[in-house]
Amino acid sequence: MGSLFDQIFQMSFIIGLLSAMFRMATPIIFGTLGEIITERSGVLNLGIEGIMLISAMFGFLATLTTGSQWFGVLIAILVGVIFALMMAFLVVYLGLSQHVSGLGVTLFATGLAMFVYRHAVGSPTIPPIVQPFKPFPIPYLSDIPFFGQILFNQYALVYVSWALIPIMWIFLYKTRYGLALRVVGENPMAADTVGINVNLTRTLALVVGGALMGVGGAFLTLAHQNMFLIDVVGGRGWVCIAMVIFGNWDPIRGSLGALLFGFIDAFQLRLQSSGFAIPFHLFLVLPYVITIIALIGVARKSSAPAGLLKPYRREEKGG
Repeated sequence: MGSLFDQIFQMSFIIGLLSAMFRMATPIIFGTLGEIITERSGVLNLGIEGIMLISAMFGFLATLTTGSQWFGVLIAILVGVIFALMMAFLVVYLGLSQHVSGLGVTLFATGLAMFVYRHAVGSPTIPPIVQPFKPFPIPYLSDIPFFGQILFNQYALVYVSWALIPIMWIFLYKTRYGLALRVVGENPMAADTVGINVNLTRTLALVVGGALMGVGGAFLTLAHQNMFLIDVVGGRGWVCIAMVIFGNWDPIRGSLGALLFGFIDAFQLRLQSSGFAIPFHLFLVLPYVITIIALIGVARKSSAPAGLLKPYRREEKGG
């Protein structure tokens, strides 16, 4: 036990842990930001788990075919947009239940991902792999002792996720388009009264959210791993929804929650590799248990957009 704690407190262990924390949090950040912008418009997208999975699969197949990781990310974005439009058709234009539609999208996307992948690669004993993204050290900054190795020697998509956090915060709170989005999510009837197209706003929010979810899925197969497995998402889509509530629908707070999850996930992986005498199944469930505990602690204080889950039909406006 003493040698284990000695290993944990070594500088190399701490640097590796914190560096991995940002990598493990990246797909959660993308998914959380995508879900935040979607829910801010009044739509709960429970299709996020399936969207991340099928985007991960198509992004992987595109990279496997072309050898280009960025082309794989582009395909993942397009797939995320397509399934977001499917969600928009069901809940925005048909006014169906957001819970049922979202779960239906997840089930459909999961089944389709399995079918397309097996049709494309068959059932080989050893899954095909691709050349994943490599860390992109930022010149000079990556040479800074301690912090440089943690913050500035990451994948390019990690840097992109960091940049998106303040961009989305500024968009939501400092632009008239962000104000329009929030008004639609709080009171779609009032938004319609002042000339905001509610259906278009919600559709665009779903599209942007789906694109971000697609990038999060692509990260899992093109950076975090170099292969596609049917459980590659591993419930991270549901974690993203939890992080939205944890962060009270705020991009910065939600991303901090994603970092917490990334830290615990990275820590349990390193504990496993250190030979800690606990069944590995307990290690795997640890990040999710901590997420639930953290969510319970803040859920009572959270305030969802007033128009969330409520379909808007303009013809009922006068009633």
